[in-house]
Amino acid sequence: MTSQETAPEQALAWVRAGQGAAIATVIETWGSAPRRAGAQMVVSGAGDMMGSVSGGCVEGAVVVEAMDALEDGAPRLLEYGVSDGDAFAVGLACGGTIKVLVEPVGAAMPEQMLQDLVASRAARTPVAYVVDLDTWARRLDTSGHDSRFAADRTGVDEDGRTFVAIHNPPLRLAVVGAVHIAQALVAMARMAGYDPVVIDPREAFGSAARFPGERVIDDWPDEALAEVGLDTRTALVLLTHDPKLDDPALHLALNSGAFYIGALGSRRTHAKRVERLEDAGFAPEQVARIKGPVGLNIGAASPAEIAVSILAQMIETLRMAK
Repeated sequence: MTSQETAPEQALAWVRAGQGAAIATVIETWGSAPRRAGAQMVVSGAGDMMGSVSGGCVEGAVVVEAMDALEDGAPRLLEYGVSDGDAFAVGLACGGTIKVLVEPVGAAMPEQMLQDLVASRAARTPVAYVVDLDTWARRLDTSGHDSRFAADRTGVDEDGRTFVAIHNPPLRLAVVGAVHIAQALVAMARMAGYDPVVIDPREAFGSAARFPGERVIDDWPDEALAEVGLDTRTALVLLTHDPKLDDPALHLALNSGAFYIGALGSRRTHAKRVERLEDAGFAPEQVARIKGPVGLNIGAASPAEIAVSILAQMIETLRMAK
């Protein structure tokens, strides 16, 4: 995970070290604000900071407010925009407006609640941090926000007073088949925030030289995926178009909550794949979850271009979920 995504963990570490911490969270944006709702920055009592709420535009001003919050123990809502003369002074000249919630841990956000939040994240349990902006009442929910969890969407509810911060598990990508497309896809997916793993029982394909620094499991896909796990934050991409490798993985995936399942192969290859799966007892609506041929139809030709089309389809499936 990037530093932006580990703000709760860093805040807890600073609190446990006796430094204190305040968490700043973007709760609403308008126009061309540089960060989306949910972006976080954490500030220690010593003035150290990690993360970002505006890509550098207003961080300095937010740090000052966070230090004040640590002194007086009170949360505060901050708003910066081009209509505010102070916004230009702190650098927000990009045309957008942001609203930031600053919460000192302990005085505002209970330390135990932060510990529970960090524990849920470590266990890959989706959790929502809910704040009543009128009363400052707070709670953690693991249900009741299905559409927000599905779309990974943090923000203020229509009532204008309830802020819901979605803490989904980190995105993961499991790639079956350590082929050339996988080399490009793994690198691109990591840049996009995914934690990738490559699965291939053929040791020559999954060598460290071909995938430096990446996790490679040289086991049969069904056994490897049972170890890795397929949940609602996991994408699965099958690149071998070999039924001996792909089909056992698909049998697991179609009974899982994986948000994306893509399989390489021509339309003819995919038609045979569909026939085998239906013969194995899978319902047509289950089989229809498979993106095959894999990737968006952008005319991709090279392995890198095909990887772009796959990653784009993964993002489309995740972010445009109904």
